[in-house]
Amino acid sequence: MDTKKMKFRDRAQQIIYAVINPFVKFLIKIGLTPNAVTVIGLLLNIAVTAIFIEGAEKGNRGELSYIGWAGAMVLFAGVFDMLDGQVARLGKMSSSFGALFDSVLDRYSELVLFLGICYYLIAHHYFYSSLFAFIALIGSMMVSYTRARAEGLGVECKEGLMQRPERVITIGLSAIACGITAYFIGGDYKVYLSGTNIQVFETISVFTIPIMILALLTNYTAFRRLLDAKAALDLKDRQQSH
Repeated sequence: MDTKKMKFRDRAQQIIYAVINPFVKFLIKIGLTPNAVTVIGLLLNIAVTAIFIEGAEKGNRGELSYIGWAGAMVLFAGVFDMLDGQVARLGKMSSSFGALFDSVLDRYSELVLFLGICYYLIAHHYFYSSLFAFIALIGSMMVSYTRARAEGLGVECKEGLMQRPERVITIGLSAIACGITAYFIGGDYKVYLSGTNIQVFETISVFTIPIMILALLTNYTAFRRLLDAKAALDLKDRQQSH
């Protein structure tokens, strides 16, 4: 990974830890284990899906407040995704199984989240947007799988823009922005190409355009990781053959 990117990520991580550490110490004090925090994160992501399903079943096509509230819950759940590792470190409760448990439940959390997004979009007849959401899900899973498989073969594979924190922030912020935009301009606001009936923008695009970008970048990241892993594994094979 590029040194500047690593330094920026490390600085951002230290700032975040400085903010959340008092809460982490509180969780440790009341007896919560890292695995318990991980489970809470999963339950919160299930709550996100419940909000999307509620919006699909009871809301109308132009009622986008459900997306906004779901976005807020996505970010709240994302906080717990960070807390479990820090609880393990500060509480001296790190374990190999804990690391595996965290990774597995993170995948479940992401799958459940995209289930809610796809359900909402399909229910309100945003077929192409739901397709991009599913492609984003595929990319998200492959970003994580490529890294895990490469590291299982003994090479580091952390390159790429769309790791889990970036995915959570993208979905959460775009969903909140969509809800706020709908409050001010309405959920049915549309923009057409001048002099035509070709629609180029509607309110929900504030949410769906970032999902489209996520679909492209996650799959690109997975492919880049595959190429980087190939180079590292080929080098490893050459070294072992001598």
